[in-house]
Amino acid sequence: MPAPESIRLLIKARWIVPVVPENRVLENCAVAVHNGAIIAIVPQDEADKRFNPEQTINLTNHLVIPGLINAHGHAAMSLLRGFADDKPLRDWLNNHIWPAEDQWVSEEFVRDGTELAMAEMIKSGTTCFADMYFYPEQAAQVAQQAHMRAQIAFPIFDFPSAWGQGPEDYFAKGLALHDDFRSSHLVNVGFGPHAPYTVSDDVLEKVAVLAQEMDSPIHIHLHETRFEVEESLKKHLKRPAQRLMDLGVLSPLTQCVHMTQVDDSDIDLLLESGAHVIHCPESNLKLASGFCPVQKLWNAGVNVALGTDGAASNNDLNILSELKTAALLAKAVADDAAALDAHQALRMATINGARALGLEERIGSLEVGKAADITAIDLGELEAQPLYNPVSQLVYTSCGHRVSHVWVGGRALMLSRQLQTLNERELIGKARWWRQQITR
Repeated sequence: MPAPESIRLLIKARWIVPVVPENRVLENCAVAVHNGAIIAIVPQDEADKRFNPEQTINLTNHLVIPGLINAHGHAAMSLLRGFADDKPLRDWLNNHIWPAEDQWVSEEFVRDGTELAMAEMIKSGTTCFADMYFYPEQAAQVAQQAHMRAQIAFPIFDFPSAWGQGPEDYFAKGLALHDDFRSSHLVNVGFGPHAPYTVSDDVLEKVAVLAQEMDSPIHIHLHETRFEVEESLKKHLKRPAQRLMDLGVLSPLTQCVHMTQVDDSDIDLLLESGAHVIHCPESNLKLASGFCPVQKLWNAGVNVALGTDGAASNNDLNILSELKTAALLAKAVADDAAALDAHQALRMATINGARALGLEERIGSLEVGKAADITAIDLGELEAQPLYNPVSQLVYTSCGHRVSHVWVGGRALMLSRQLQTLNERELIGKARWWRQQITR
């Protein structure tokens, strides 16, 4: 009988949902991790015979899933959580958020706000996030330091902002950032044209050309409100999605955020182009932006992933809360209680998110050879009892606070609710300091 194989980590769990294959729940199995990757998922008895781990984590009442993916947000805006609530999007953005950003956004603001956001995301099970905000180099640096996986989209507008003087400045800084992180295994950099109504045709065409040349993602707010679509029809005589298609922006590299105003012609464009939809249900609800027809998109074959948006319009970054809202809202919009079942909802926040970010070969499911991005949730508490179906319990009950362990590439970011790469007390202190400055 061969000697047990030495490995770095063995995670034993009551339930494991690998996501791929679909609709599979494994009981009393273990995930073997070595050199940052998953090397086996086997019954616990077999794991004890095959492996000699440096560390064994016993999760007797836990559900283990792939690390969750938050496919859209503005992390630093966590410092504006609750700053301008209960206002429609245009008023919220034009009269409150943008003026506050003009006054306060800086490298320090982005660094502190992004660290606060990452800590919150880790504590609710997120291992990878997509971000679009000013001073993206700060977000990229702190993500790398905290060992969190991230897609950083550098912002592009037609007009000046805190980060740049105009399109050429944004491109120059963004491309330099892309080069700086070219070899990173945690952070990748893409293009972040803010929205069709803030970026002109020639700039969007340049984004499309460069993204194709560099094989880099495009992250853009699209069809967020009825007003956006109506204004595009008046100004361009076409819907925003059609305009982006004509300019070459829509492709398998494109992540279309929000998509609350969708008709059959938009779905045809999404399918033809291979573009992805990022659904942000709680932010859309709070800003009364509209409803993304998730089930209709899913049935048509469009890849739909899940995002929280920023904490200034949500007001949390708990992707498990977003899962529940997305599942419930999809049923109401489709007028079908069977729409977006629990396993489908989980796919939105795992493998669908990975596919949207172009990372499906590395993350999004628990498969041999993939990175060991793993989240564990304790389902042993009273409010999770009785437990008939662990995936249903995950999606339809409040589970964010029950996330106990998080790993990225086999490295622990949280163990037994204790952050390992970020200082929680220090982050709370910084957040309180910023509130004092902004309210003063």
